[in-house]
Parts: sequence; structure tokens; C-alpha cells
Amino acid sequence: MRRQIPPVSCLVLLAAALAAASAASPTPAAVAVNVTGVLSAFPDLSDFTRLLASSPVLAELAGRSSLTLLAVPNGNLPQSPSAFAAASGADLADVLRYHVLLEYLAPADLRRLPASGKLVTTLFQTTGRAPADLGAINVTAAGASLAVVRSPAPSPVSNATVLGAITAVPYNLSVLAVSGLIVPTGFDLAASESRPPAAVNITRVLADARAFNVAASMLEASGVAAEFEDDERGAGITVFAPTDDAFAGLPAGDRLQSLPADRKAVVLRFHVLHSYYPLGSLESIVNPVQPTLATEFSNAGRFTLNITRANGSVAIDTGVVQATITRTVFDQNPVAVFAVSKVLLPKEMFTRTASGGGGGDDSSIVAATAAASSPPPAATAPEASESARTPPTKLSSPPALRGGGGQDYDTASARGIGIGWWWCIALVYLLPHLNVYTGREMK
Repeated sequence: MRRQIPPVSCLVLLAAALAAASAASPTPAAVAVNVTGVLSAFPDLSDFTRLLASSPVLAELAGRSSLTLLAVPNGNLPQSPSAFAAASGADLADVLRYHVLLEYLAPADLRRLPASGKLVTTLFQTTGRAPADLGAINVTAAGASLAVVRSPAPSPVSNATVLGAITAVPYNLSVLAVSGLIVPTGFDLAASESRPPAAVNITRVLADARAFNVAASMLEASGVAAEFEDDERGAGITVFAPTDDAFAGLPAGDRLQSLPADRKAVVLRFHVLHSYYPLGSLESIVNPVQPTLATEFSNAGRFTLNITRANGSVAIDTGVVQATITRTVFDQNPVAVFAVSKVLLPKEMFTRTASGGGGGDDSSIVAATAAASSPPPAATAPEASESARTPPTKLSSPPALRGGGGQDYDTASARGIGIGWWWCIALVYLLPHLNVYTGREMK
């Protein structure tokens, strides 16, 4: 039996049904999680859940996602957590904030930690009362246990062991059990939680984080940081800060540091979105193409970033460079600062060219300083250069043999040769018929 081909109408209906099914079941996105609702399923965490629910910290978690909660089991909590925190010179709410990491860490992530550990920002850092990076926590691998968490300025009550994973809402909330309360150190005890927050000094945030000296220096020298503080009062800002290692990894031909001051300012603005995006929002961003502050100083559609989720992290593509977010440096509405693995170079100012060195990545990035203010080279390139790159469609005769009538000699001669060949083929085909005809006539 011959197999029948489905009618075109059936194929159209099938395609429409598949499209509707894919639209009805989108990929999972990061959304806010009811933290106490998740913890309520674990009786051994009931005391810690009660502490969290009775503090202002619970309201601060509303709307946040991509979190890791370091929960203390009932048997590991001190008899009076408030007295324990006060004896250490801390406020209980700040101690609880120190147990909320602004990054999703699953057990698999802990097993992949480098030997030096990883510095992770906590909710306490967002209060503005933590000097330098003391609002972060250092997570290191520790033999048989999953990890050890400690303050960057160690003290007897500023470290704990990760006992195990309790539960997880993938990419939204990871709950890890720790051996005891961790107390932050070095914050301003006289600071009031009720005072209105001042504008965030991005340069100071980067300098305090210790791994962003080049970015902080460029910001301070350019004067662009003042623009950032002005934009905080609107929809907020999101800053992608390259680490010192990212600057050290720039190709030798990039010429970033040799750019004029106004061009450097454009590159710095290119690292900033004119809206506040916490990490969870970036992971589930609807429109991947995002304008930057540099777009506002140019034409619409220029100096944009393509932001997507790839391999469990947030990827940023400039058209020249592909980078990833490596950690949260600061996150407090209306400002978010993230570390990125590479310096974001706009395609309007830089271009990737083949180096021909052989092996590995045979390309390098070079600066095209005129590209930001002039049309693309392809728009003004002469025809000769285009023909040099494109193989000729016909063989050209020497200039001396070209006629003056606007047609090359070789074209006319080729046409004449072609016509001659057609006549020969026609004669070969007709000759037998002519012989038969003439033979009949003779008879």
C-alpha cells in the first residue's frame, strides 16, 4: 500500500497545535517564593522559621528569587537567639539577613567550589551598614561536609558548617542546614534601620568588593558614576562590573585603555541597564535585547546587550564578547551590581578579526574608534574591494582587447563560438535525414 502524504491543511493545523502547546507550557522562570511556606514542611526548622516570620526580614524577601537560605535546625539554635546576637554586638534581624545569600547555590555548586572558596553577598549587605565586604560570606569546601561558611573577618561566632541540603525550588530557593547561627562582624552598631537610604556610591561598592579596582578607577576618573547616582532615583540601575581578572584577560590589540575619555565613558555606560533587575529577573527576562545607558546617548537599537539564561547562569552577548554573571556584588532596590567574567565591548566600537595564529581561538578584538560616530565600513567601501573578496563570475580579457561599445571582447567572442557550436550540432543531427531525402529523390 502506498503511504499517503498528509494534506497541506493537516500540516498547517499540526504546526498551529504545536505552537499553541509550546506557548501554553513556557520554560520555568525565576519567581518569588513563599519562604516560610517552604520551611513549614520541616518541623526541625520550626524555631528558625518562627524567628524569620517575626522579623522584618520576611518582608524584605518578598519579591526576591534566586536565594540560598542557611537555616539552623532547632537543636543547633541557642536558647535565646536575641540574647546570643546581642552578646555578639549584633541585631537579631541582621543575623538573620546574614543567613540569606543573594545567589542560588545547590549542593552540586558547593562541590564545584574552588579551593580558595567563593564570596557570596548576603541580604545584610543591602542594609548599607556593612563596611567593605563584611556583608558577604565566604563559602569554602570542607572535606566530608558540604561546605563551611564564614565571615571575611573571622571571629568565634562568624562561621558554621553546612550540614546538608534540606530542599530546593530550582533556581529560586535553596535551603541548606548549617550547624549554628552566623554573626556578621564589623558593622556600625549606631546605624539606624529607620534612616532613609542614601544614593548608592557605585565606585565605593566596587572598591570595597576588592576585586574591581580597575573598574572603580575608570568610573572615578570618567565622572560617569555621578550619572549612575542620578539614574538610581528613576527606575533604578543594573551594573555589570568586570573583575580585575576580566581586564587582565583583554586581548593585546583591544586598545581600551588608549581610547579617548569620551569613548571610555561610552564603554562604561554600556555596562549599565537603566532599570533595576535582581538576579531572578535577569534569569527570566522576557525581552533579551536590552538598551543600556550608552543607548540613550546614541540612536535607538545601538549599544544593546543580549541577555539570556545559558547552562544555569546568565549570559551576556555584546556581538563581540560573550560573558557570564559570576556573582552578585550588591542588590538593594533600586541598585543591583553583578560581577561579569569579561569586559563588555560594544560591537559599535570594537570588532573581532581573524588572527590566523592557528590553534585555539584564531581571533582577536581590535578597537574601531570611528565606528561609534560614522557609518559602518561596508557602506562606504569601494566596489574594487568587494570584487577583491568575491571570485569573478567570468574570465576578463586584457584591456587592449575590450571593445568601446561597452561589451568585453571575450563576451562577444564567446557568444560567437556558442552560436557556431549550435550550428554544428544542428547539422550533425540533420545530415542523416538529408541523405535519406536526397537518396529517395535520386531513386
